[in-house]
Parts: sequence; C-alpha cells; structure tokens
Amino acid sequence: MPSPTTMTRPTRAGWPAVVSLTLGIFTIVTSEILPIGLLTSIGADFGVSDGTAGLTMAMPGIVAAVAAPVVTVTTARLDRRLMLGVLMAVLAVADLLAAVAPAYGVMLVSRVLVGLVIGGFWSIGAGLAARLVPPRSVGAATTLIFSAVPLGSVLGVPAGTFIGHLAGWRAAFVVLGVMSLLVLAALLALVPSLPAVRATRLDVLRGLLRERGVRVGLLATFLIVLAHFGTYTYVTPLLQQVTRVGPAAVSSFLLAYGVAGIAGNFLAGAVIARSLRTAFAGAGALIAAATLLLPVVGTAAVGALALLLVWGLAYGAVPVCSQTWFARTAPHAPEAATVVFTSSFQATFALGAFAGGVVVDAASVSAVMVCGGVVAAVMAVSLWTLGGRGHGTG
Repeated sequence: MPSPTTMTRPTRAGWPAVVSLTLGIFTIVTSEILPIGLLTSIGADFGVSDGTAGLTMAMPGIVAAVAAPVVTVTTARLDRRLMLGVLMAVLAVADLLAAVAPAYGVMLVSRVLVGLVIGGFWSIGAGLAARLVPPRSVGAATTLIFSAVPLGSVLGVPAGTFIGHLAGWRAAFVVLGVMSLLVLAALLALVPSLPAVRATRLDVLRGLLRERGVRVGLLATFLIVLAHFGTYTYVTPLLQQVTRVGPAAVSSFLLAYGVAGIAGNFLAGAVIARSLRTAFAGAGALIAAATLLLPVVGTAAVGALALLLVWGLAYGAVPVCSQTWFARTAPHAPEAATVVFTSSFQATFALGAFAGGVVVDAASVSAVMVCGGVVAAVMAVSLWTLGGRGHGTG
C-alpha cells in the first residue's frame, strides 16, 4: 500500500482527468447499447433472427456483472490509470472485431469483451472522482462522470445508428473503435498515476454485503433497474401499438426522453446534496407514475411525450443516486462500493430486459408497463421506509 505522500492529491488539475473518464464511460455506454438501433441489420447480415441478434445486448450485461468483482479483485494492486488504459484498449479491439466479424459467433466474442470492459472500467473508474478533485467538487465530478450514461443514449446511439444506416452497421463499430483509441490517448495523457490505495479483496466485498446500508442500496438498485429495463426495452413497441405513431415520431420521442435524462442527471446532483434518500426514492416514484400511466394517457401523442419526459428526468438520476448511495454507505472501501454498484446494475439490466420480454410475450406491452410501474413503486416505498438517515443518505 502506498504511503500518504505517494497518493494522488486532488487539485483543479484533476478536472481534465474527470473529463477523460467521462469520455471513456460515454464510449463504453455507446458500445454497449449501439445494437439497439442496428439489431435488424446485424441479424440480417449474419442470417439470424431478431431474437437471436438480441444476444448482442444481453451478453455484455451478463459478463459485466461477473467481470466487475473478478477484474477489480485480480488487479487490486495495479495502478488504476494503467488498468483504465488496458480496458480502453480492449474496448477498441472489441469494437473493431465486431466491425470485421465473419460470423455471428465472432460477433458474440466481441460483445463478451465489451462486457469485460464495462465491469472493469466502471468498477475502477466511476469512483475515482474523490482522488482527482477537491472534496467540495466530488459531487459535481461524480455527476459529470455519470452524465455519460444519458449522453450515450442521446448522442452516441443515434449517431451510431445514423452512420450504420448510411454506411452499414460495421462502419458504426469502426468509428467506435477509433474513438476508443482516442479516449485511450486522453486517459494516458490526462489521468495521473493512481496507485491502489486499498486493495479490493473478496473478503472486503463480503464485508460490505453485511452492512445494512449497502443491502438497502442493493435492494433499491435491483428493483429500480429491473423496473426500468423491463419496460424501457419495449417502449418502442408501446409507442407504435398503443400511441400509434410512426418511426420518425418514435425517434423524436426517444430523443426527448434522452434530453430529459441529461437534465435529470444534473438535477439529481443538486438534490443529492440535500437528501440522497429523497432524490433516489423520488426518482423511483416518478418512474412508477410514468410507466403506470403510459398505457392510459399514452394513447395520445401529447400524453406519451409528457410521460416520457418525466420518465427520462427520473431515470437520469438513478445511476448517480445508486453510485452515491454505495459510496456514502461504504466510505472506507470506495472501490469495493463501486464494484457492488456495477455488478448489481449490470446483472439487473440483463434480467430486466429478459423479464420484460416474458411479460410482453405472455400478455402485452401495456401489461409490462404496469408490472414495471408496480416494481418501481415498491422500490420507492421500500427505500423511504428502510433507508433511514444514516451514512449521509437522509
């Protein structure tokens, strides 16, 4: 373990490093969800069904849930700057491999690599704000880092989809591969050396799971991510079948949702400073209201758009609320807390999309919205009841 004199001292000079981390997560998020807009093209190229092509979305989340603890524990004593660089290089390889994949099996290998990067990079990088900027700026820096999540949806995926439709889906992955290399250069140039301060071991992770605040955060994250991805994955069919709008309108609605998500991300930073529990439970309550009302109010285009704006605003707050919750309930082990956040988030991502599909096939898209709304409501009530006011979460 390094001595105090060798540890990075946060200064204003750390902001360029924070920006490079934000760009890294933006690239990772875009790589993870890009197939949403290119699924039909990918399936047609490899001669597989849309359902089989959907594995390109499920695979990264499943792998990331396992990779988060494994990568972090096995590299616990390595410089974090080195690990961020290695993982970004792996992402470049993954995207370029997808671009030249001769068979669907090779495409899935590239998606496994993306999952590996998600688990490792998020677990290591998402909690580094406290080592890069002064204490008074940690909240703002964390909010900036997590703004990459809605930005990936608003800017990355539409841009990638446009490139894919213009020059073929493989061209979109080439662009992402090149972008990954540019981010790698930025990380190496702007992030200072970050020796491991406290090695993250399996016993540290097990110890966190025994802490009540961490268990409450896990429950809240599980429920809200399950509710969100169980419903949002199928919002396009809902807009087409219930609201009855065309493809152009669907794209506009989802863009509006994403813009609201960016606003929600930054608004959460301000609310969290006053009450983390209020921000997190409030986000769950708003998602519950939006999804429960969509099958009814969403029959009109104006109603659907209004509810999507509420939904986007609320979900934009979820990643930063969840990460901050784990960080505050485990201040003695910040990297381990980020591992717990990443693993729980990504595992539930895949489970939510799968569970939503089961409900859609068994009933309808309206039914999945109602189910998701009920789960989100349970999250809000559970968090408010169990969250307490300890560990700075009140």
